[in-house]
Amino acid sequence: MTAETEDPFRVLIGTILSQRTRDEMTEVASRQLFAKYGTPQALARARVDDVERLIRPVGFYRQKARKLREVSRVLLDRHGGRVPATYEELIELPQVGPKTANCVLVYGYGLQALPIDTHCHRIPNRLGLVRTRTPEETERALGRIVPREYWLWVNEWFVRFGKEVCRPIGPRCDVCTFTSFCAYYRQRGKR
Repeated sequence: MTAETEDPFRVLIGTILSQRTRDEMTEVASRQLFAKYGTPQALARARVDDVERLIRPVGFYRQKARKLREVSRVLLDRHGGRVPATYEELIELPQVGPKTANCVLVYGYGLQALPIDTHCHRIPNRLGLVRTRTPEETERALGRIVPREYWLWVNEWFVRFGKEVCRPIGPRCDVCTFTSFCAYYRQRGKR
């Protein structure tokens, strides 16, 4: 399975906007922002208050507005306005952590990577597939047990499953097909 690729700049900025924000709000803010500032050049020159107004639907919009301008300036100054295509270079950008870097690699460049968000960290731990404390540890653990060609599928499945069934609060174990081997379900049943 390969991802449909999008403009790496839009993936980068959209993923930064999505941090600690619901998908619906990210989509609204991204659409508004890219309608006016669709390139690193335009966003680097934007007024912070204008960016704040456009991305207000997302959480921490004031901080993100400043970081979006900063990352755009870094792209211009260090990368000729292009988004890097390696994990090592991406992780050096402001506001870019492992999940954001991997999202850019997958959705911006079509490369195999494991973008581990809260769902992708919670679910394999609940199922008992891994025993990790952080998303970064989960990324490494899954990378060892999941064949590379399935990484994108695993990520997309965990995200969907985490929103619909294995929710952070009030997991819907009654409709889950994995209860027969789920460590969380077995432990929960002992209470």
